Amino acid sequence: MKQHFSRIVFVAAVFCLTLPTLAQNSSASSSRMTKKTREDLIHGFMSELVYIRTSFPMGKRGLTLKDGKLSPAGTELQQMLAMWGPAVKAGDQVRITDIHIKPDRIHFEVNGGPIKKQKWYQRIEMAGPMGGGGPIVPSDANANPRGSSVDLVFDKYVPELSPKQLKDLLWPVFDFNSKSALEAFLETVPPNVKAAIKEHRVLVGMDREMVIYSKGRPPKKIREKDGEVEHEDWIYGEPPADVDFVRFVGDEVVRVETMKIDGEKIVRTQKEVNTEQPQVAKSEEAKPGNAPSLRRPGEELPQANPNSVPASSPLPVPIPPPPDQTPQGGPDQWASARLVH
Repeated sequence: MKQHFSRIVFVAAVFCLTLPTLAQNSSASSSRMTKKTREDLIHGFMSELVYIRTSFPMGKRGLTLKDGKLSPAGTELQQMLAMWGPAVKAGDQVRITDIHIKPDRIHFEVNGGPIKKQKWYQRIEMAGPMGGGGPIVPSDANANPRGSSVDLVFDKYVPELSPKQLKDLLWPVFDFNSKSALEAFLETVPPNVKAAIKEHRVLVGMDREMVIYSKGRPPKKIREKDGEVEHEDWIYGEPPADVDFVRFVGDEVVRVETMKIDGEKIVRTQKEVNTEQPQVAKSEEAKPGNAPSLRRPGEELPQANPNSVPASSPLPVPIPPPPDQTPQGGPDQWASARLVH
């Protein structure tokens, strides 16, 4: 009985001794970011050059990243890109220009951020003589077309993070490891497109950017019109080597024709890669409404007076008499002279 009681006391003492250590480790794993870590991360990531893994839309609204999920994404992101255009595209190299660590997120700005910063002299205004005024140097501070931002959001607060952990969390948007734009771009395309770019081949369905990464900029372009459809042919190569004719309709490759050295002609028109993006429906052109009227429904307009002058007719122009024929009443009566309709 004494031995059993001694064991219970020993186990309780060990538990009491280890409990503070467990609590300390638990609190350390979920502790808030310290001031020193904030300073180190801002100093380490500020002005860092990175490659973009996804397109950022223009405008003040940037991207939000939480739990590895990006928003806006999918159809919503493609609609924003189609409507406003991209600030930066996948594969572009950008510079992190500002970092703000807030209670529950880290805000990163690239290429100056979405809001264009003003110089000190752009904020000077001069009053006019009638009380109005305006800036001496006009500027558009609404947006920066080449800048954007992303917010890395956490549940409650920003925890302690090492530089590697932060890079891993930012992987869906920033590529810190690529050494070239091509390496960063290849990480954003499907496997068959990636293989074709490495082999310098063009697939039907590629866009212009993919073709440039695969074959480079074309030495020659020909733009023609087939009925109502405009197309552009990019020509690569010259005889006696193989010659590739890459046809674009809009931003998509619709036909690839290859002329071999031996005279063989190979034409591909079947789509090999899907890069379609949802198109934003264009709003119908505003049609002018009917002019307001006091007429009741079904009531006909009164017949116009045949002797009246149509509203569209030019106003009668008075013709003054010859110099030797002045009407009675003097020159003041010229306005009542004969009118020519």
